[in-house]
Amino acid sequence: MGYYIRVEENVRIYVEDVNPSGEKTILFIHGWPANYKLFEYQFNQLPSMGFRCIGIDLRGFGKSDKPYSGYSYDPLADDIFAVVQTLKIKDFTLVGHSVGGAISIRYMAKHGGFGVSKLALLGAAAPSFTKRPDFPFGQTVEEVNTLISGTYKDRPKMLQGFGDIFFFKYVTAPFSDWFFQLGLEAAGYSTAAVLGSLRDESLFADLGKIQVPTLILHGVHDQVCPYPLALAMNKGIPNSKLVPLNNSGHGLFWEEWEKVNKELSQFIG
Repeated sequence: MGYYIRVEENVRIYVEDVNPSGEKTILFIHGWPANYKLFEYQFNQLPSMGFRCIGIDLRGFGKSDKPYSGYSYDPLADDIFAVVQTLKIKDFTLVGHSVGGAISIRYMAKHGGFGVSKLALLGAAAPSFTKRPDFPFGQTVEEVNTLISGTYKDRPKMLQGFGDIFFFKYVTAPFSDWFFQLGLEAAGYSTAAVLGSLRDESLFADLGKIQVPTLILHGVHDQVCPYPLALAMNKGIPNSKLVPLNNSGHGLFWEEWEKVNKELSQFIG
């Protein structure tokens, strides 16, 4: 079941709500540059285990409205808050992949984890997506700027190149095209703007504010958000558990979907 939720006067967020009668609710926040469809291999299985699976398209991506502004972590976290309030969901598990993980962390810090009983971070872009003087992990600023420049010059080519480093396992041509098309559903300017947020923002101060059990799933071969980011999150988030995925890159939700689904279902209980 799909519907829209208005989070600002002129901004509606698309929501896909599968198995609304499920006993336990999971809210999924996708990564850049895709949309909720990224979690197809979770939505295929988890509802049959009794879970209600809610996926949202971040503003600027998928079927959501595409305003020209509002792509830093704070307004993106505010959008999640508006969705949670509108749906009146509580005691749910928040799952975030890549920048969706970063936004989920900001949601936990800024909104006190409103309604969240557990948090799962999948290949999260935290505590910093880019290298800093005191954090030598992640992408360089120059690498992110190249992606931004590529977005404005030849977005399809940029997306294709990003897809080449996204997965560790072999990806068939049809699957690669499917993933590529997800990125094309976004607006070019929102694609670039979220890259700017990934480049400039950090979450070091947010980690310690997370007060719920947290599961960290991270591919050891991740070239987008290198594995040391997972170690830093595990160290900074109280009551967190890190599970390495030895056969995954950044696309762990598909590359090891059976293990991801099993870990999520056991974690949620």
